[in-house]
Amino acid sequence: MPNCVSLPVRTETNNPWYERGLRFHCTQCGNCCSGAPGYVWITPADMANIAAFLGLPLEQFTRRYVRRIGERYSLVEKPDYDCIFLHRAVGQAMCSIYPVRPTQCRTWPFWKMNLESPAAWSRAAERCPGMADAAAPLQEVEIIERCRQHPDSP
Repeated sequence: MPNCVSLPVRTETNNPWYERGLRFHCTQCGNCCSGAPGYVWITPADMANIAAFLGLPLEQFTRRYVRRIGERYSLVEKPDYDCIFLHRAVGQAMCSIYPVRPTQCRTWPFWKMNLESPAAWSRAAERCPGMADAAAPLQEVEIIERCRQHPDSP
């Protein structure tokens, strides 16, 4: 009978590749709020929160800032495809509804597509300096997972 030696080996786990967390902070560059045409999906709860924040009746808010796409709702865009609530000044981009921004915005960059692999994260980080900043705060896996799994997160 051969001599069997117990060697330490790596075992596969169900832990995500980002189990130790990811570094991120918003640099207010506006890149996630601009670019090619797209959608900022919003829920009825998002609409009510934003309307209240802006001091507008819900009906007036939806008529001015919301478009229907199939069975869903999205914020309208400016002609240059910036988010309607993105304002640029002195080298910074500011969200004028930041405290009540939609869930899609709150969960960036911890979207499923960005978390598929380290390569997917790196691709997204090419446009988001806050994802590539080694000095950014470490976001714990629990926060990342809560964002990734949110039902209104892309």
